[in-house]
Amino acid sequence: MDLQLQGKRALVTGSTAGIGLAIATTLAREGARVIINGRSGAAVEAVVASLRSATGGDLQGFAGDLSLASSAAALVRDYPGIEILVNNLGIFEPKPFEEIPDADWVRFFEVNVLSGVRLARLVLPSMRRAGWGRIIFISSESGVQIPSEMIHYGVTKTAQLAVARGLAEALAGSAITVNSVLPGPTRSRGVGEFVDTLAKERGISFAAFEKEFFEKVRPTSLIKRFAEPEEVASLVAYIASPLASATTGASLRVDGGVIKSAF
Repeated sequence: MDLQLQGKRALVTGSTAGIGLAIATTLAREGARVIINGRSGAAVEAVVASLRSATGGDLQGFAGDLSLASSAAALVRDYPGIEILVNNLGIFEPKPFEEIPDADWVRFFEVNVLSGVRLARLVLPSMRRAGWGRIIFISSESGVQIPSEMIHYGVTKTAQLAVARGLAEALAGSAITVNSVLPGPTRSRGVGEFVDTLAKERGISFAAFEKEFFEKVRPTSLIKRFAEPEEVASLVAYIASPLASATTGASLRVDGGVIKSAF
């Protein structure tokens, strides 16, 4: 299927690894002009070079912390005319509620919510002029089923759902769509490293930990395994395309059935 993304300028935040890298790779293979973002200049350069070689695509890079307003403004100034914005940047950290200080709540909100809000605000004028655009928030099933082990993370993911729906309402009839994508437990770099560490501490394999995790922690999963980043990226690429013009204001699950609801 041709997703009709040839030549579209796309920004994927937090795209040097994990889900972000998978999304950037998929978009590049579809012919989009992708901007890679990460905080490390070396990491950004390495991914840009690797994807250029692998896809033959038009790849650019921007190294900067997009939880900062100044970095967001600089990126949009350097790369005007962004047509597809994928707000993937995010952090997570399991921590008991009583031990989460105000500073952590603020930090999670800045990174997980405000980074996407700022970028959406910055790219909207050019999208309005073009009469077309795609804004996608990479939320999580944790935004619907708040995890007791990291409530602050879940709250920020719920906030993304609200922002995306409200913005879609505000852009009704504009041909600019806004959607959220809700991955379930996914074997991104951060999750993979976290799970590997816990498994080694207990002297068990990744496979054994995975089996136990889906029996005890996420028992509602229907696939009974961690999703691969590429499985999330496939849905994101479609939502970013002109083919998805009738899909907006939606919270789209790629959660492996973890959310136990048909609606």
